[in-house]
Amino acid sequence: MTVHHWGPAGRARRRLTAAVVAAAAALFVATAPSAAAAPAAAAAPGAAGSSNTSAETPDNHQMGASIRAHQPAAPAAAPASVLTTTSGIDVSSYQGNVDWQNYWNQGKRFAYVKATEGTGYTNPNFTQQYNGSYNVGMIRGSYHYGRPDLSGGAAQADYFVAHGGGWSKDGKTLPGTLDIEWGPNSACYGLSQSAMVSWIKAFSDEYHAKTSRWPVIYTANSWWTQCTGNLGDFSSTNPLWVANYSSSPGTLPYHWGFYTFWQYTSTPLDQDYFSAGLDRLKVLATG
Repeated sequence: MTVHHWGPAGRARRRLTAAVVAAAAALFVATAPSAAAAPAAAAAPGAAGSSNTSAETPDNHQMGASIRAHQPAAPAAAPASVLTTTSGIDVSSYQGNVDWQNYWNQGKRFAYVKATEGTGYTNPNFTQQYNGSYNVGMIRGSYHYGRPDLSGGAAQADYFVAHGGGWSKDGKTLPGTLDIEWGPNSACYGLSQSAMVSWIKAFSDEYHAKTSRWPVIYTANSWWTQCTGNLGDFSSTNPLWVANYSSSPGTLPYHWGFYTFWQYTSTPLDQDYFSAGLDRLKVLATG
């Protein structure tokens, strides 16, 4: 598997040299995997939603739901130390019908939309959110809220792909994301560290088998250390989306030398950076 380097370790602190960036870009473009094209606008995984936000329920959690309980929310202002990045947001049914033109006007150029959770929940606002972001010009993708307490990783990857989590080689669709964080009932969903690594690997391998893309992994360093024990290394295959509500991405989870996405605040909604310019984001979307 070719390793795709999207950004440097602690990108907010220092730059890669121009030669390294150019070499990494050339390597990625030359060796990126291909996949059969799929419709640019995905069908809804559930019924059309209203503009009202939804209440928290046992089977519906938004990205970072537990991270907000473990980290104080950072101010909504963008960290001043960030260098060349691309700004975006992530949404779920809690945002209802989103005014995508408004966020485009604010400079947001990508979005991730919750599609599924476990093997029984689909986002009722998915169509408006996923297709709406695409229609204003954003590069968008979808995410799955992992529930290792409910079913196996491969089964959840299949459910995700079947309900909005697929990928299309159209330059506007990002690879799907596995959101893995503290559980609603127990931090590590009742799994041992080795069992958690196996669950994540099963999800990742199945998603790759179905789409030809490795899923992005969204997590926090503290959860990863606690619940995987740093027993598994996904850094050579899976892009990292780190959650850290601070002025920098902080210490990254085990063996990732750089982040691809960084969720830096949840105020007034989840806001994110891609670790390079829009041209590199398009490369990630193209595969």
